Amino acid sequence: MSATKIEGAADSRADRKTRRGYVVSDKMDKTVVVEVEDRVKHPLYGKVIRRTSKVKAHDEANAAGVGDLVTIMETRPLSATKRWRVVEILEKAK
Repeated sequence: MSATKIEGAADSRADRKTRRGYVVSDKMDKTVVVEVEDRVKHPLYGKVIRRTSKVKAHDEANAAGVGDLVTIMETRPLSATKRWRVVEILEKAK
């Protein structure tokens, strides 16, 4: 009976968001600040506008450095401002 509950709970979990961005700060322990770019089209004029936001992401191995391109995934709240975790480092900074 409890096995069916666990399977049902796994099915109800929504897909987690993933984003790509560049690390802009790695001065905290096991945390990096990632700048994520979002492109939106202006509703009236149609011009594509680049909007950026900075999010804190959990980096368990402290592997990411400033300038690295990383993939982050949404997760449960880990602290007051941290709701993302680093999935992989796509490209190291030169």
